[in-house]
Amino acid sequence: MDNKVLRRQKIRYRIRHKIAGTNEKPRLSVFRSNSEIYAQIIDDISGKTLVSASSQDKDVKAQKVTKLEKSKLVGAAIARKATDLGLSQVIFDRSGYLYHGRVKALADGAREGGLQF
Repeated sequence: MDNKVLRRQKIRYRIRHKIAGTNEKPRLSVFRSNSEIYAQIIDDISGKTLVSASSQDKDVKAQKVTKLEKSKLVGAAIARKATDLGLSQVIFDRSGYLYHGRVKALADGAREGGLQF
């Protein structure tokens, strides 16, 4: 594997060792590829994904905007879906990515949508 990938995996495992989502406060996990971004709200105790959103969703994909703006839209979409389920607090899991750029934009969009973390 590439050194960059191994480094991110080590950071990801270190983060996941410290945090876990519960039923009251689930984990908001982020995955970022070169062109897309995905977010899931996960209850680690039951091992189920409660809500998911991505830049592949129809309402996000229809808008022709930059990747940074798409990330903010995905954050707002996940926050909207979470509040529909009655979730207001989550634990943010950046999955080993640095907290800047698209990951930060997703977090800001989720905060503006009403999620607290």
